[in-house]
Amino acid sequence: MNAIKLFAQSNIEWSPDYELQFSDFKSSATEIGGNNLSIYPATKFDFSFQMSQYEFMFTKNFNSKVVTNFFSQSAYYTAPDSLTARSLLEYARLTFDLTELYARKFRQQLYLQKGGFSNASFFQPIYNEIEKEFSVRISELSKVTDLGRNQEQTKLARQQILAELLELGDFCKTCKPKKKKRV
Repeated sequence: MNAIKLFAQSNIEWSPDYELQFSDFKSSATEIGGNNLSIYPATKFDFSFQMSQYEFMFTKNFNSKVVTNFFSQSAYYTAPDSLTARSLLEYARLTFDLTELYARKFRQQLYLQKGGFSNASFFQPIYNEIEKEFSVRISELSKVTDLGRNQEQTKLARQQILAELLELGDFCKTCKPKKKKRV
């Protein structure tokens, strides 16, 4: 049905047990010193599946088909000093968690909107909407947190994101959503 995407670079799959480290930023553009301030956290969630039409018709839970990754070879930061670099790292952690949050929102919508007679492209409008929402939120967070330099706002934003992740606990990659009881 859908082609499987392959990535030629190393990546780190999102996990509640792992926090990004400075060593995870492997792009040659990564630098501490100088006058530049920038960050590219290189996070993304992807959706791909391959199954027969029959399997597709009876599949409702696509949680395992949506993966959130951090792409180490592409990720970089440039900071004038190590204190600013630390702030950028906190911002990257927030971004990675936010990416997983929107992956969960996508998984949830797939689960809610997939019908027995849906075709294989049913996910595209859902993905487009979630991607749009993610873009708006990451833009707002980059301003509010000043790319992590406003430590208080960064901490508050990350706590909010972690709370939202818990609310969508049924939609982690390995989770099975609870079926609604019929009344």
